[in-house]
Amino acid sequence: MSKEIEDHRNFNRSGNEPFSSVLGKHVSRRDMMRGGLGLAAVSVMGFGAASAMAGSDARTGIKGASAPGKKPLTLAFESIRGAKLDGVVVPEGYTAQVLIPWGARLTSDVPEWREDLEMTPEIQANALGMHHDGMYHFPLNKGSESREFLLAINHEYIDQSALWAPQGGPTNADEGQRPADEVRTEINAHGVAVVHVKKQADGRWTHVVDSPYNRRITNASAMELGGPVAGSDYARTKFSPEGLLARGTSNNCGNGYTPWGTYLACEENWPGYFVRNADRQLDDERLGIASGRGRYGWETAAGDAVEQSDEFARFDTTPHAADATGDYRNEARTYGYQVEVDPYDGSRRAVKRTAMGRFRHEGCWLGKLVPGEPVVFYSGHDSRNEYIYKYVSRATWSPADANRPGANIDRLAIGAKYLDEGTLYVARFDADGRGEWLPLTPAARTRDGRLLHEALSLAADDTAGILIHTCDAADLMGATPMDRPEWGAVDPTSGDVYMTLTNNSQRTAEGSEPTYTNGGSDVTETGVGFATAPVNAPNPRAENGAGQVIRWRDGDDVARFDWEVFVFGAAASDADNFSGLTELNQFASPDGLWYDDRGNGDGILWIQTDNGYAGVADDTNDQVLAVVPNGLETGDGAAVVNAGNQQQLKRFAVGPNGSEVTGIFATPDKTALFINIQHPGNWPASEDATHTTEGSVRPRASTVVIQREDGGQIAV
Repeated sequence: MSKEIEDHRNFNRSGNEPFSSVLGKHVSRRDMMRGGLGLAAVSVMGFGAASAMAGSDARTGIKGASAPGKKPLTLAFESIRGAKLDGVVVPEGYTAQVLIPWGARLTSDVPEWREDLEMTPEIQANALGMHHDGMYHFPLNKGSESREFLLAINHEYIDQSALWAPQGGPTNADEGQRPADEVRTEINAHGVAVVHVKKQADGRWTHVVDSPYNRRITNASAMELGGPVAGSDYARTKFSPEGLLARGTSNNCGNGYTPWGTYLACEENWPGYFVRNADRQLDDERLGIASGRGRYGWETAAGDAVEQSDEFARFDTTPHAADATGDYRNEARTYGYQVEVDPYDGSRRAVKRTAMGRFRHEGCWLGKLVPGEPVVFYSGHDSRNEYIYKYVSRATWSPADANRPGANIDRLAIGAKYLDEGTLYVARFDADGRGEWLPLTPAARTRDGRLLHEALSLAADDTAGILIHTCDAADLMGATPMDRPEWGAVDPTSGDVYMTLTNNSQRTAEGSEPTYTNGGSDVTETGVGFATAPVNAPNPRAENGAGQVIRWRDGDDVARFDWEVFVFGAAASDADNFSGLTELNQFASPDGLWYDDRGNGDGILWIQTDNGYAGVADDTNDQVLAVVPNGLETGDGAAVVNAGNQQQLKRFAVGPNGSEVTGIFATPDKTALFINIQHPGNWPASEDATHTTEGSVRPRASTVVIQREDGGQIAV
């Protein structure tokens, strides 16, 4: 989630024990406090051969290892210094190119970009949207995977001042009725793009205008519902009385991809687009759907003479008809899902996969893929004190379903096989370094012993109702509130899962009175019942502005996992710099994450930031860092990233002033790294991403391609 649109409200009033408390007890349990705060904090992550995570399977912790006899992978670039420039900074010997910025046309019947271009609904529907975020590549032909492919990319939200710069800003942004064409344009600036890109003979990249694959899916596009919610009473609207269709997708932040060749666009801060001014429901309150005026006031254009099919009225979900088929009381219930897109077939509607849960999805990450075993995806709910989820398919993986570029495959039918029937779990983290995946099914037992469907006042077979109330169900099951779970990444060899916990302002300082979810009654020293978690040894900051990255490995039992903290963010000068970071790699608010598999059990973990933590932000803009997890030697009691090995964590790139660095992958041959620059303040001024802007430009989010000047592999 971009910090530009963070919702700082705390919607989780469950009283479940927060992760900060679990982590504090984890430290104490392992007798790390004897060395003082610093030792306790940096030691919480290391397990060594005596790991609490080692069991009868003779594991030695979750730290992986390279193939026997293979030289460990090392990073072959020098960590760059922090920067605060209107340009991208990369290591010596690298180049960075601006590719497909906002407004880049997909078809030749719309004008090319110019500084004074006045956006219209038609132009924006056939051009790149705003604020690029998650993305992934899909090959067109075998043998050219690293030179030509389809790029699927999310457009998370909009910058109204840049969008409407030629007219001096949006009309009636804060009060009054919005003009219909402005609202349509803003709707079309959201969603997903599929873009045909290729590498030219000179090594530069371009996109193919008028490619038959080029496509926009906006917040007005009709799409299908799949899974248990499809056809249920929860999804019936005036637009789709049968409850089988949804209209639009918005605030697509992180992403995912499937082994059968489809893209997953994840709906995150979608509640802010809707309002409900009466007859509010349990899920409205839990997810943060407001009353009054929506984020951009789209609902105010309702009733305009040019409105078609209630295109604006649907954003006001207040009931006014006799039943749900006469209004849009359920419109918001068609949002909050993983959206599956077939990038190869523009004739197919996208599908919202409801079995994977309804919440503010930050992303969706494929677990270790094993023939004959279920397909697994992980996702985080990016909000303070929210949860981490796992989806496990009922069908087991068949390699015959793997993507075959160029083949005539019904990829969405394969998606239905794996993504419409399965079990959704939510994570509980225990202080002993273990954890449990709690099933969100009607017959599951809540923490107080009731059946989950009874606790939610649902019928015994109402799986759709459980999914509509995913967050409420997770509350009742006793899941662990986390510090804003954002992006994840999976090592496909070991199955280790990494996830960023970007920060959490809902924490009280030492000596301060915490706030409670239950008026102060039934609150124990463990932290159960706190609305704002108290500080503790590994989380001594009242607002945890720097965040951390955790990792876990699932056990043979689908319900169990082992966990540890991989690295703590901090400023180099912080007293609580638990991972020993220096000026060359200090970071805070980790956000984007990607595991770059290099084969033979080795890979690079890339970390991106969305920082607002002053101790780091005063020194550098948001950045990209790299670390080889399997190259770290921790020793007994040492942190995974600690003062003894933190030099293995290197800063690779820095974004322009005002921007967040997000969205990341490398080409299969590892010679080009693609990243996105979101909400820059005054950039780009040329195709050279490293060019520092002189004067001022109309800011445009963009995909940036980083390559070595000698054409070699990135980072090594």
